[in-house]
Amino acid sequence: MAKPATIKVRLNSTADTGYFYVTKKNPRSLNTTEKLVFRKYDPIARKHVDFKEGKIK
Repeated sequence: MAKPATIKVRLNSTADTGYFYVTKKNPRSLNTTEKLVFRKYDPIARKHVDFKEGKIK
């Protein structure tokens, strides 16, 4: 079977609440060498915070 073109990554909250999102990322893209950072809503902190990419265990 062929290897999937996207990999799953975990977006961990920088507010240290333990909340995370799971999203997909294209690892073959040449211009995305740094880790993903999104500003999303953290329901535990009840505000928008930065979420940084981490590995799924």
